[in-house]
Amino acid sequence: MFNEPTHGSLDAWATLSGLAALTSTLRLGTMVSPATFRHPSALAKMVVTADHISGGRVELGLGAGWFEREHSGYGFPFSKTSTRMKVLAEQLEIVHGQWTSDDFSFAGDHYTIESLNALPKPVQSPHPPLIVGGAGKKGSVDLAARWADEYNTVGPTPERCAELRGDLDDACRRHGREPSSLALSVMTTGIVGINQNEFQERVRGMLRAANNDDSPEDFVRESRSEQVLGTVDEAVEKLRAYEAAGVERIMLQHLHHQDLDMVRLLGAAAAAVK
Repeated sequence: MFNEPTHGSLDAWATLSGLAALTSTLRLGTMVSPATFRHPSALAKMVVTADHISGGRVELGLGAGWFEREHSGYGFPFSKTSTRMKVLAEQLEIVHGQWTSDDFSFAGDHYTIESLNALPKPVQSPHPPLIVGGAGKKGSVDLAARWADEYNTVGPTPERCAELRGDLDDACRRHGREPSSLALSVMTTGIVGINQNEFQERVRGMLRAANNDDSPEDFVRESRSEQVLGTVDEAVEKLRAYEAAGVERIMLQHLHHQDLDMVRLLGAAAAAVK
């Protein structure tokens, strides 16, 4: 469920396991799985299963959960933020331990694990990449510095990314970790056209698909600083700004799914930055 509950959605990890069997090169993962939805031992096993089916192409993104209506609709408890962050912290430690230890035990406020040797271990060594998703606040940044290979945040400006990169570096040093070992990534919307007319038409199509009543002009004015919008050249300029701010990977949401021509334009913009 996201904004429009009648659209529906499939279970992420069942779908990814199916995609793992049908693909050979794509990286597969979640951005992000709410820690509130699954027991960490079961989640760790789901990810390992997909890792084996894919031959080692899976990544696990974990977050504290945020969409209260989805939680209440499915009957999942939606606790206050501080409690959900503690659940996330325990899940990260359990998933990591289950993947890497031959005799893993854990006793926390929310979960208890006793002498577990979960087999098989992941294909990827030492484990599939762990990604912590968050809004750049101290709690999620600290968890990423402790457990993650990557920190992902949604819709920041390049300027905010530069600040966040500094926060991640400081957190890594506090935990005795080399800052370069923790990547920063961004997820944001990408809308690109071969020219301004095509770009504006794509914005209109995206707004219709999202049941958004904003005018294209208002949407672009309000979103340009934190999204990849415009012609291919403008997209390249924005991607380079993110790169200069310390972003190592960017996930571009493509909200008008049938428009494959725009996927090719986004690919051209990404290729120009390499």
